[in-house]
This record gives sequence, structure tokens and C-alpha cells, in this order.
Amino acid sequence: MSSGKQISNTFTQEEGDIHLGGIDAIVRLTLDQVRTDARRGLKTGMFVSGYRGSPVGMLDAALIKQQKLLVQNHIHFVDGINEDLAATAVWGTQMLHTVGKQKFDGVTGMWYGKAPGVDRSGDALKHANYTGIAKNGGVLAIAGDDPSCKSSSLCSQSEPMLFHVGIPSLYPGNVQEILDYGLHGYQMSRLAGVWMGMKIVTNVADGTGTASVSPERLNFVTPDLEFDGKLFTPNMNLGMNVRVEALEMEQSLYTRRLEVVKRYARANNLNNVVFPNPDAWIGILTAGKTYNDLNQAFLEMGLDDAALRRYGIRILKMGMLFPMEPTIVREFAQGLEEIFVIEEKRPFLEMFAKQVLYGMANAPRIVGKFDEEEKELLPHYGEFESDVIVRALLKRLSRKTRIESAENWLKRLDEIHSRNKLPTAVRTAWFCSGCPHNSSTQAPDGSIVSAGIGCHTMAMWMGRNVVMGTHMGAEGTQWIGMAPFTEAQHIFQNMGDGTYAHSGSLAIRYAASTGVNITFKLLRNAHTSMTGGQAIQGEVPVTNMVSDLLANGVKKIIVTTDDPSRFNGVQLPGGTEVWHRDRIEEAQRELAATPGCTVLLHDQECAAELRRARSRGKADEPVEVTVINERVCEGCGDCGEKSNCMSVEPVQTEFGRKTRIHQSSCNKDFSCVKGFCPSFLTITPHPAPAAEGAPKKKKGRIPALERELPPPVKKVDDSLGFGIHVMGIGGTGSVTVVATLARAARLEGKHVIGLDQTGLAQKGGAVISDIKITHAPFKGSNKISDGRADLYLGFDILNATDPKNLDKCNPERTIAIVSTTQTPTGQMVTNRKALFPATSGLTGGIDRVTRKEHNVFLDGEALAAGLFGDAMATNNFMVGVAFQAGTIPLQAESIEDAIRQSGVAVDMSLAAFRWGRMAVVDRAFVEAEVARQKTGGQVVVLNKAPQLSPAARAIVDSIGASGEVKRLVEIRVPELIAFQDEAYARRYAEVIKRVVAGEQKAVSSSALAEAAARYLYKLMAYKDEFEVARLHTDPAFLAELDAQFPHGYSVKYNLAPPLLSKTDPVTGHPQKKQYGEWMFKAFKRLSGLKRFRGSALDVFGKTEERQTERKLIEEYIQLLDQILARLNPVNHAAAVALASVPDEIRGFGHVKEKNLAAARELQAARLKAFNEAQQERQVA
Repeated sequence: MSSGKQISNTFTQEEGDIHLGGIDAIVRLTLDQVRTDARRGLKTGMFVSGYRGSPVGMLDAALIKQQKLLVQNHIHFVDGINEDLAATAVWGTQMLHTVGKQKFDGVTGMWYGKAPGVDRSGDALKHANYTGIAKNGGVLAIAGDDPSCKSSSLCSQSEPMLFHVGIPSLYPGNVQEILDYGLHGYQMSRLAGVWMGMKIVTNVADGTGTASVSPERLNFVTPDLEFDGKLFTPNMNLGMNVRVEALEMEQSLYTRRLEVVKRYARANNLNNVVFPNPDAWIGILTAGKTYNDLNQAFLEMGLDDAALRRYGIRILKMGMLFPMEPTIVREFAQGLEEIFVIEEKRPFLEMFAKQVLYGMANAPRIVGKFDEEEKELLPHYGEFESDVIVRALLKRLSRKTRIESAENWLKRLDEIHSRNKLPTAVRTAWFCSGCPHNSSTQAPDGSIVSAGIGCHTMAMWMGRNVVMGTHMGAEGTQWIGMAPFTEAQHIFQNMGDGTYAHSGSLAIRYAASTGVNITFKLLRNAHTSMTGGQAIQGEVPVTNMVSDLLANGVKKIIVTTDDPSRFNGVQLPGGTEVWHRDRIEEAQRELAATPGCTVLLHDQECAAELRRARSRGKADEPVEVTVINERVCEGCGDCGEKSNCMSVEPVQTEFGRKTRIHQSSCNKDFSCVKGFCPSFLTITPHPAPAAEGAPKKKKGRIPALERELPPPVKKVDDSLGFGIHVMGIGGTGSVTVVATLARAARLEGKHVIGLDQTGLAQKGGAVISDIKITHAPFKGSNKISDGRADLYLGFDILNATDPKNLDKCNPERTIAIVSTTQTPTGQMVTNRKALFPATSGLTGGIDRVTRKEHNVFLDGEALAAGLFGDAMATNNFMVGVAFQAGTIPLQAESIEDAIRQSGVAVDMSLAAFRWGRMAVVDRAFVEAEVARQKTGGQVVVLNKAPQLSPAARAIVDSIGASGEVKRLVEIRVPELIAFQDEAYARRYAEVIKRVVAGEQKAVSSSALAEAAARYLYKLMAYKDEFEVARLHTDPAFLAELDAQFPHGYSVKYNLAPPLLSKTDPVTGHPQKKQYGEWMFKAFKRLSGLKRFRGSALDVFGKTEERQTERKLIEEYIQLLDQILARLNPVNHAAAVALASVPDEIRGFGHVKEKNLAAARELQAARLKAFNEAQQERQVA
């Protein structure tokens, strides 16, 4: 295949091979079924409905994307309000004969739902299946199973539920089988008069692969349909309320219809002995995704086909789990001593195999979950990986022979799993930047909160008083059973508007009818955001929701919102009021005090979907941006606590931990501004002058790269193929990049299978993608096994140091290309004590398990954002790095063609790929270009030490410091002169001089002097009104703003001035307010009045806060003198810790007061430790 050849449309191509994912395969199946009927001479339509949820969470979005094509083929998709109603709607397609006037020869149906939806729809599924199928009809029920609970409340296995309602179940293991089994499923449904189930597990739904779509690949064989000499014809029976007909349905299902299904499976070889071996002693029976894992296990055990024959192995792959077709199983069992059933979860195939073979002469022993001694052989829980199968299989095979290659592999695996785990931080899923749940899920102190199903479930690990939860749709009703037996008087119950439309409205009605004291927090964001941001079927305006709630017995409702102006002129029923979200705590307290069932309805659109709408021009984007003056910022973390926002990033600076806004990810919710801090500026950039008729300029820039790029030197062995393990952060485009690499490989005629393990990735969690690229079709797992990654491509270093990911590495095989960007976790944003691990330790840990000499570590985001002004360029930049490092054995032209075909930010992506390559060729050149571009995304880059004035140089030299201490004071002395005057700086220098001299006498270290230099400065340069004014008018800061906003800007300051601010009636704290550009002039004047600081004319200096700040300076100097008087080698470390306590004194006003109290406690503890160390020395 030439690199320039276009890949045909996945859904319209009817000959040859296509590459697609599991979800798209289901969409393709609907079209294939209609096309197959057309080739039979039938004009049929199809109706599709269901309810989203992983692993089929994006199926509705994929169907909507192809809506035009579906309609052209008479396929009608309607989103379900919930699963059982959707199942009933699909059931309706088989009842058309009751009303007549049919437009088509027949109508087929497709229903889908994740495992909990299968469970809740049991009644509908059973009724529909029992009643049968219409002429030329047929129904396929897609059951989405998440076996390892990656994105579900519980682990799942749907085939027992389908068995319970009498629905046969097919189990495809790849995209080809989704298409093939699906078409067979419809034919079986039509011939037998039953619904057919199809189990889709996460690794199949999220997997990708190649499928043949030529119609002649399938031959639909009609089996013998005679029973007792009569031809069976399925009969649609809707008399379920008539006893005699209900009995007939059951009899027909279990004596005729399921038998037809078995005969069809037999005639069409849905269950296959895929590896016959007449000399076998052991037979392996498996199905679906587990069959791929088995093949992967054979590969890792070193067993090719010849070895499988030599070791006496035979394999039966079941395409249909239930009903088990007995003939193939009996034939398979002939001559075997043992059948080993390898399946995930509970023993399902094993149960039926034992039933089929029970009593058969010379029947083999059957083992599976347990061996013949009732010892566990395979787990009943979780999800299998190949190593689980290798261990179990080796136990069985070792009864006859020894397989050294398998033993060696297990030994190697044991070494991998026993490696020391690298200390790192976990990237937990979090609310998106600007998510309304950041505000709406906050609860009053001491309250009891119950979680719901949806994004807001994540509040459970955010310290928001969430102590319990239920399944979807029943939220809050558990309190009805709890309330009579507890002294607790009230709970809050979170519920999303998707759940409310699905079934949650009934839970509210039930709670209201019982009179329990409960407040439902109905979180209306207009999307089912957890599953991809789809619109909510059945969503109604707020006015209608309020009317419904009141009609259902709710006593009181308060609507909170980020924009009350949306309700201007709207009269809500029942006197319902609309409050700004800033009053959400007040609203909760008022509702909690109201007896009975109350509702807080929070109305604010999903931030992620709003961002998408803005990018497509479907929603207005605020022109304002929020900027933090990092010199004013104290790094107290209050803005992170207030906003809970991932774009409020901690950053390490010369003056300690500060905070900045990550502009590329900011969704402009502006709740961070509520942090009690004067560092926040609201900037309105002036637009760039536009040429007449010119298109609107996109964000970012594309720097030209004119240097030639040499071809890379290949460093991986791809003689058989190669595997790439990719680790990224949800929402940053890593899945798109992986798809591009897969496309590039296919353009070169290579074979590709892959897996995107997303889970909660789209909420800022980890996303893991695997791709295996081979020269011939590969029949193993689409997941890279431990120790078998060739390229370890980390877009996120925390993800790349997760022990489960590091297990993929092999020191003889794996090369790591990892971005060291310190992207904070949610915990780091909300808790300033949660620190990013030291990068050197993380990279060292990766080096230990990979090919260290070939690894590449660099700050991908700093370089990419520096070049392009947009962090979204980072992943393609890192692919360029990996390519030039010789770890992606594809052609550059193929990768670039694939980028063009992707259609996603093509120009920037191509340039990012090339600049990434250049970073390997000449990193200094790239860094120089970054410096030249001087990105405005990082607002304040703190200056290097300025040229010292003669007075400042004299003060610095008087200290007599060297090394790091000298560097610290060279920066801080000029700052203190600017803060007050030279005398003030000399006082600082005198103290540091004493510490330097005293420490030199006691120990050969400068750690104490360094701590004193940092923290005496911190206390002396306290942020009073004069200093805040000076820093906001500092020319260096203004230059940074000018660089970021080159066409000019207007500014507003978010402040709570002591003489002007109002007091919050609930908290008693000063309230912040915006002040216009006139404040800049006031700052200029105020900064010039610093000479009055601390004098009788200091109108601000008389407050308790200012007096305390001045006392802290004196107390700290006294503490340093006390330390120096008793300093020795034994207590030196304790002395440094004690001298570092001021680092904890952060913030402004009440925030600083709270932190000061904590710092005093810490100082007492550290002083005790210092004294005890002194006493130990005296005893010694």
C-alpha cells in the first residue's frame, strides 16, 4: 500500500479490508445487516436504541456521527431515556404486524446497554424474548461488560443475566467477529424467533483492528428446522397476560427456539475447533477476548503450532456462550484426558460443558476455576491477562512434561513483578477545569452527603463529606430506610440531570412522599458528561423541572447558577428563587433547615462541552482571561481549594511555591478568583488588527523550521513487529495521536491492532494506549504484556512511573521516551502539601527498567507550548522525539500523511512532529527558538538576579557568603531595598551574616543559612498594601503582560481592600470585588507611600494582621539567635527544619491567620525536636 493512498470510508466500503474500532464495528454492523437483507431481496429497516455506559458509552455518539448514512439506509436511531424503556422501544419493532400498514418487508432492532442496564432491563428483555420475533425481523442486544471495573461501579459479567431471561449470547473477540457474529445473530434471531445477545467487553469495544468486509466471506446456512416431522416456523405471541399463551411461550423457547439456535451454530461453525490435534491429551475450551489472551500466553510460553501438537494440546473456541451446542463439545472431547475451561469471572462455559459431557463414556476430566483437588486454578474475579493463563496452563501441562521456555518466561515475570516499586504520585480522575461540580458538590461543614452516578461521583475522593452512594436512579431512597434508626436529621443527595431523566425523578418522588428530611442537589449541566458529553434524551428547561419537582411533593427549591441573568424575565413556579452560585452554601443551609424533601437545582453547563462548543463557534467565549501575578501570590492554595480547578497549577519559583493559570486548559469559569488573594487580574486582551476579509486567527502559532532533518538510526528490532505502550492524560489528545501512528503503519501495508484503556481518562485521569504493529496478521492480545513493550512513550511522567506501566518494561528491550512536564494532580491543586515527586527520582526509576543509554527525557510541554503557544501540540511533539530517537520504525512520510488524513489541527501537528524530531537532533536549537518566541502562556517568569547597585553590592558583600547563600541574598537584598530602603536590607544582611558565621563554626554545611536567607526575607517582605501595589506596578511584571498581550489590554483587579470591602454575612470574611484600571493609578501612588510603612501615618499598619507580621520578624530573628547559640552537628538537621517553619505562613487575611496557627504548632513540635537533639548530644 502506497503511503499516499487514501483509506476508504469505514462504513461504506463493501470489498476488501477496513481498519476500525470496536464501537465503529457495531455501527458498521447495522449497515451491513440492512445491506445483507437487500442482497436477499428484502427491503428492511432497523431501529436502534439503548443507553450509554462504558464500554459502549460512545456508541450513541458514533451512531449520531453517521446519522446521515444511517437514515439513507433506513436505520433509525433514537437515544434511550433509560435501558428498559429503550429495550421496550426496540421490542416494538417486532409488533408492527399488530397495526399493519408496514413500510418495509421487515424491521430489525438493536438494543445496547452496559451491564447494569442489562440487569435493570431484565423484565423488558425477558418479555420481549419470550414473545418472539416478527417476520423478516430480528433483534440483537449488545451487552457491554467492564470486567475489571475500569469505569463502572461494579465488575460485570452479563451472560448469566442473558441466560436467566433465555437470550442466547455471542461473544466476539475482535472487530471481525463483531461484524460476523452480529450478522449471524440477526439470522438466528429471525429463524429461531429469539432475541440474540452479544457480549462486548472493554478490550474489544476499546480495541482496534482490521476486518474483511467482502460479502462472500459469510455463507448463512439454514439448519434443519424440523421437529417431530414438522417444519418449525417462529410464532410471534403477544398473549403474555393469558396463562395458556404464556406457558406456550416458555415451552416454545426452551424446547424449540433455543434448539434452532444450537442447530444454526452447528451448521455455521460458530463454535470451532481452531486447533485440532488427534493426539492431544488436554483440550482448552475458551471464547472471545480470552481466546486472544490464550494465544498471547502461547507466544510468551514459546509455544508455536508444532509445540502445541507436541505437548498434546487441542483448542475449542466458542463463538456462542449460551446455549452450548453439545455436538461440537462431545466431538472435541473425544480422546482427551482433560478439558481446561479458560474463561473470566464465574464458571459459565465450564458449567455447561460439565452438563453436556456428564455421563458420556470415557468423558475427560473438566477443570477450570478449580482443579480436580478443589484448589483454585483460575480466579473468579477481575480480568485475565496472559500471565494468569500462563501460570494456570503450566500447572496443567507440567503433569505430563516440562516446558522450560514457559518456566523461563514466568521466572522473568516474577523478576519484573518483584522489582522495587518506584515512589510516585497517582493521577486520579478529577473534575475538568471549570467544571460546575467544582462548586456544586461543595457541602456545608458537618453535613452528610451521598454520591450519585456520574462525574460528580468523583466528589467521593475530594474530601466533600461524601460517605455513601447507590446504583443509578435510586439515589436518596436509601435514606428512607436509614432515617428512622439514626439521630442524624438530614442528608444531601447528589444527582445529575442525566440520572434525573433516566429514572432519578422517581427516587425524588418516593423521598418526597415519605416526608424524610433530604435535600437533593440536582446538578443540571445539560450533558451526560461521564460518558462523552452527549445530550440528554428527555431533557427539559429548568422551569419544567421545577414544576415537575413541585408536583411530586418537593417542599422548597432554590436554583443556583453561574449566570442569573439567564433567568431574567423568567417566573419560576412556586416562588422558586434564582441565586448566584456564590450563595450555594447559604442555599444548602436554608434547604437543610426546611422539613421534608427539598431540592437545590444547580444550573451550569458542562465545562468540557462548553469548551467544545466555543471551539466550534457554537457558543461565545469570554474575551477575559485570568492572570496571576506570581510575585503577589503567596502559594497558599486557597484559590485551588475554592475552585478545585485543574488549571490552577502550583509552580515552583525562586520565592517558593506559587500558583499560575494554565491558559491552554482554562475553561474560563473564573471561580479561582474567589481565592482570598489580591494576585488575580482579569485581563481583556485587545484584538489583533485584522486584515479586511481575512479569516479569524486561530489560537497559537506555527514557527517555521527550515533546517534539514536527518533520517533516524533505528534502535528497535521490528523483524516480527513492535509494540508501543503510550501513557497520557485524558483530554490531551493522546488517543488521537495513537490512532495517527496506527494509520501510518497501515499506509505502509503493516497490520495493526490496538487498545485504548480510557476508563475515567476524559476526566483528567490516566489514559493508556497499546498498539502492536506487525508484518503479518497477529492473533494475540491487543494489550501489551508485562516486559514486552518496545517503545515506552510517556506523555505524562506520573503515568509513566505507575508500577503497572513500568511492568511493561524490559531492560533488554524497552526504550523510554518520556515528557517530564510536571502536570499537577487534583490533589496537588487542592492541597499545597501534596508535592510533585522529584523528577530525577522518577527518571532514574524508569532508567532502571529500560535501555537507559537510549532513553530520552525532556519537558515536552514547556518546549511545545513555548514553540506553538498551545500545549495541545505536546503529544505530536513527543511522537517526533520518539521517531527521531529511532524507536518508531515507520517512515516519516507515512506519519505525516496520517496526520494530514486525521484532519485534526493538521498544520500545527505536522510542525510539532518535525520540531520534536529537531529536539533530538539539536535540543539547544529548539530551546533557543523557544526563548525567541518567549511564550506568553506563562505569565511571570521571575527574573534572574538583577545587576546590583553599588549599595546593594556592598550590603551583599558584607555578609561574607558564598555559593547558594550568596546567590539567594544577591536576589533578596535588592528586593528588600525596593520593599523599603537600604537600612531595611542591611538589617536583613546583618542577621544572615550572623547565621553564616555561626553555622560555619558548628558544621560544614550552609543549609541553615540558606533557610534563614529564604525565610527571613519572606517574613520581612510581607505583602501589605504598599507591597502589593508595588508588585502590581513593577515594570518587570508589566513587561510580561505586554509580551503576553502584544496588542494591548485592559485590566481589572480582584481585591478586598480593608477600608472598602464588605463582609460576607455567612463566613464573616471580607468579600472580594473587581476594580477597574483606575486602581493601577492608585497602586502607583500607594507604592510611593511605602516610607510611611510602620509609622503613625501607616493607615494600614494598625490592623492586627500587620502588627502580627512585624512581630513575626522579631520572633524569627530571636529564634535564629537561639538556634545559633546551641547549634552542633547533632541538632543541625533539626535546626534547619525549625528555621524553615515560616514557609508555612502563607496567604492573606483569614487564610494567613489559619496558616499561622498551624505554623505555630509546627514550630513548637520542631523546637521540641531541636531541644531533644541537643539533650541527646549532652547525654552522649
